[in-house]
Amino acid sequence: MLRSVYNWLDKRLYLTKLFRSTAGHHVPASSGSWFYVFGSATLLCFILQIITGTLLALVYVPSTNEAWNSLQYLNHVQYLGWYLRALHNWGSNFMVALMTIHMVQVFLFGAYKYPRELTWVSGVFLLVATLAMAFTGQVMRFDEDAYWGLGIGASITGRVPLIGDRLVHLLLGGPIIAGETLSRFFALHVFVIPAIIIGIVGMHLRLVLTKGINEYPVPGKPVRRDTYDGEYEKVIEKQGVPFVPDAIGKDLIFAALVLVLILACSAIFGPAGPSGPPDPTRVDTVPRPDFYFLSVFAALALLPDWMETVVLFVTPVMMVGLLFILPFISGTGEKSARKRPVAVLSVITIFLVLGTLTYMGDTSPWSPKMNAWSSQPVPVDLLQHRTPLETRGALVLQNKQCRNCHSLEGHGGQRGPALDGVASRLTRDQLIRQVIQGGGNMPAYGKNLSPPEVNSLVAFMLTLHSPSRPQARDSAQPQVPASKKVSGKSQ
Repeated sequence: MLRSVYNWLDKRLYLTKLFRSTAGHHVPASSGSWFYVFGSATLLCFILQIITGTLLALVYVPSTNEAWNSLQYLNHVQYLGWYLRALHNWGSNFMVALMTIHMVQVFLFGAYKYPRELTWVSGVFLLVATLAMAFTGQVMRFDEDAYWGLGIGASITGRVPLIGDRLVHLLLGGPIIAGETLSRFFALHVFVIPAIIIGIVGMHLRLVLTKGINEYPVPGKPVRRDTYDGEYEKVIEKQGVPFVPDAIGKDLIFAALVLVLILACSAIFGPAGPSGPPDPTRVDTVPRPDFYFLSVFAALALLPDWMETVVLFVTPVMMVGLLFILPFISGTGEKSARKRPVAVLSVITIFLVLGTLTYMGDTSPWSPKMNAWSSQPVPVDLLQHRTPLETRGALVLQNKQCRNCHSLEGHGGQRGPALDGVASRLTRDQLIRQVIQGGGNMPAYGKNLSPPEVNSLVAFMLTLHSPSRPQARDSAQPQVPASKKVSGKSQ
């Protein structure tokens, strides 16, 4: 009866033909090696990310007010919520690590050479998309590390010539990190990037099926465009085996081992964060990225200031560009790593550098410079003829990083309104309330400033108005004409 049901379905769905052209396609027997298991393990991690991410989305609230609280709920209230978060976190770590190892194995085995150039290119796209997935996932925690890490990323993006400001606005959904920022990153992390990865994975697997799996490289057997296709067909005819069930055995064993390691690491080490809640008023924080970005963090910390912009925008483009053009500039020749010492030394050097930088980024007591625009002094003309209280207020404005968001005479942050002429817009009481309680996109600084600091800061801001426009006044208190004040005093 079962055979009859299968035959009925097979005539309509072509299940046998589908199996033979996919899972049952023939591969070189030499590819059934432990060196070929990293690609399938990476795919397993991605599937795990989809499952755990879907479950997390049932509880997670992509709101600036509730994102951090929803993670606390998962960690401490929801049954096994902490373990679900840990699975998602460690699945991400393993996915990045296995993707990197897989790319290195493909490079050392010369599997990027003819006729598998597009297979390699699609793999590079997958690597970039995986890193983007990891970065947006860190933002989803929306804790102290995520907030300031995103701020640093926005500052880097703002350095792009000509279009930096527009890119920052597109990235953040406005001039500051706010509710729309988290909504955009949630959409990227949950919908856009996974859809891109799924599409590229489909194309990658299609290329693997059409161009075959690279045979185990043999020293002294170079790739030649005019003869390779025929040689590969002969290898498949003589020693080809179906991927399922002959060559898949080691993949299944390694995938099971990876799954056990993810389960174990999740149970032993737990989830990542969240650290403290995102607080824009804290400028003494020491944010740290996740491990796969620690090397970049350390490299930027070691660079002199004058090299930062060049290295930030030239080096990544050159490195990714080199990966893309690699199969087109070195598409033939030896595959075996034994005959390619430069390739082996390059991999060893890169891993030593990345490992050292990652260790330094994790252990060194570095923190990003949070002074931003506050390193620019308050304009001298705004300090002339000021009382000691007003001068003290200018010092508070500088030390408390107010110019990160507010500009003076065109210099400073653009996230908040410019302070030029602020005394003509707000009264003294309104300025005090705004500083202490916040409002709009401005956080409350009542817990971060002492009453004398608030008093001096407001005293300085009351001097910020043009001579042609007087200070703002409370409309509930009518202004007394000067002539009546004089006559009253004379009486």
